[in-house]
Amino acid sequence: MVSDRRIPAGAHYGWRDWLVQRVTAVIMAAYTLLVLVLLLWFGGLDRAAWQAAFANELFRIASFVFMLALLWHAWIGVRNISMDYVKPTALRIPVQAVIATVLVAYIGWTLRVLWP
Repeated sequence: MVSDRRIPAGAHYGWRDWLVQRVTAVIMAAYTLLVLVLLLWFGGLDRAAWQAAFANELFRIASFVFMLALLWHAWIGVRNISMDYVKPTALRIPVQAVIATVLVAYIGWTLRVLWP
């Protein structure tokens, strides 16, 4: 008897990755618009304007959320590319581990920059 059930092959992150890519893109676009508004508000962004912007805790939080969105967006893209093009698992796993480590380090660096 032949079963109608499909046997999944591969990771099949599918709709979740698609949704995360879209949500993180919207977050990054909103932050970009916020920076453009600041640019117009201050008539340019010199050192004093940047200091004023980052003195505001909400702007720091928005910047941190932007970086989290950027790094999550990057992780999904790089992971999917590596799954497609780095076929040997013995090579793909270390490549992904190095990339994940670098992205986590960027989160730490972001925290250090935003809240010294």
